[in-house]
Amino acid sequence: MRLTVLIPAHNEGGAIVPTIRAIEGVLQGAGIPHEILISLDHCTDDTAQVIADLATQLPSLRATVNPNPGGYGFAVRHGLDVYRGDAVVVVMADASDDPRDIVTYYRKLEEGFDCAFGSRFIHGAAVRNYPWSKLALNRMANWVVRVLFRERYNDFTNAFKCFRREVIDGCRPLLSNHFNLTVELPLKAIVRGYSWTVVPTNWYGRAAGESNFLIKEMGSRYVYIILYALIEKYFSRGDYRRDDYRRDDYGRGAA
Repeated sequence: MRLTVLIPAHNEGGAIVPTIRAIEGVLQGAGIPHEILISLDHCTDDTAQVIADLATQLPSLRATVNPNPGGYGFAVRHGLDVYRGDAVVVVMADASDDPRDIVTYYRKLEEGFDCAFGSRFIHGAAVRNYPWSKLALNRMANWVVRVLFRERYNDFTNAFKCFRREVIDGCRPLLSNHFNLTVELPLKAIVRGYSWTVVPTNWYGRAAGESNFLIKEMGSRYVYIILYALIEKYFSRGDYRRDDYRRDDYGRGAA
């Protein structure tokens, strides 16, 4: 099973090299076949050149340019259109995600799960330098999602998640253009019947560069995608679920 590590990058030239080298070292050490795919998102600094230079040293590294409008969701969606792995994990460029957790995700997929979701807020997880205002909004938003969908998972807004290729294909079309994609992917995977598990993950506040996340993203765009998934969960009558078994218009089993 080949794993793609997908990293969206907007002006991350000062931070991305240590992130890539750390990921490469961990995956090489674990013997995991992989590629590291950088989705360049309208960079105006030297990020593209930094990646090109590093790729001469790391055969597993390649870059693609987001041809869509700028934005986290656009960059990740483009990467999901061109990645080559049998599974994909989305990782932030700023070293906030622990590369060792990627290995844990991969092992969970090897056990047979379709998705592996990280939680920064369960036993065994560690969080460092999380701004208190964002943390408060995070916990409130995740509590709302948990109540609406009746799920115990408590970190839907965490971008750091891993999916088999069939899950990504089964969740299309993807609608989110911004950070609300971090919620759309797990909600659709759950609603559409893919198997998933949760593992504790570590998160570290960025040491270089500036965050591209805006608190206002916790607003209407998140509400839109949550309502979309909620409508699918309760009103689609299972039309988009992964399993081949369906019921016809007369309520009878149909393949």
